[in-house]
Amino acid sequence: MLPPADYPGCPVTVTEALERGAVLRAPRWGLGSAALTLVGAIVLGILAAVPLIALDAPLAVTAIVGTLFPWVALAGWPLFVTQWKGNGPRIDLGFRLSWSDAGWGVLAGFVGLLFAGIVALITQAIAGDFSSAAGDVALELRDDGPFWTLLLFAVMIMVGAPIVEEIAFRGLLFNALRKRGVGAVLTIIISAVAFSAFHFEPIRFFLLLPIGLVYGWVRWKTGSLGAAMVAHGVNNAPAALVLLVGIPEVTP
Repeated sequence: MLPPADYPGCPVTVTEALERGAVLRAPRWGLGSAALTLVGAIVLGILAAVPLIALDAPLAVTAIVGTLFPWVALAGWPLFVTQWKGNGPRIDLGFRLSWSDAGWGVLAGFVGLLFAGIVALITQAIAGDFSSAAGDVALELRDDGPFWTLLLFAVMIMVGAPIVEEIAFRGLLFNALRKRGVGAVLTIIISAVAFSAFHFEPIRFFLLLPIGLVYGWVRWKTGSLGAAMVAHGVNNAPAALVLLVGIPEVTP
């Protein structure tokens, strides 16, 4: 049976498990599994994009399928490997959500929006007007596709992406670093840099970075992956709602 110190990323969950008499095993996943998650997402994204482009698939199909395929690796592999080689996502990833966690997540989400707004103004002053790749796709869906495809894409941005991306970055990668003895501050920074770079949007890197730092902080503060998901959802919600409402000249 392992002490809570062996799970620095989610001590509350581990303590609860030990109090219930659970027998924990040393996880056999780590940074290699985290790297496989990110590489797998990239490979699946390419495998989805090539035939869709070759077949000249409708934009709605390309947007939704092209988004969902990488999610299989980003969320599916961490959930599978922690169950296979560890104690499951609740223990190994801190996959839980209490009312307190949700409250911290909402607070962190609004802080992230504040930071993002400040960095966006600075970026716009330096580089001019810019938008996100997801925002550009959504605008095309609003102009050319049926409304249900735009609605589905907005839900994916507001709900799906926060869950999937947090499982990968503040879940598997975060705890893989902590398991290797990396300090909390450096873990928060590394996971935020990886999160920002993974979007492959250079002009938005420094916009995403402070947001990623906030997500990492609330993950560390609460020990809850759910808190980071809530923060991410709060941060993504305005962009998704703007797309649905269709405010002229505004792109997230």
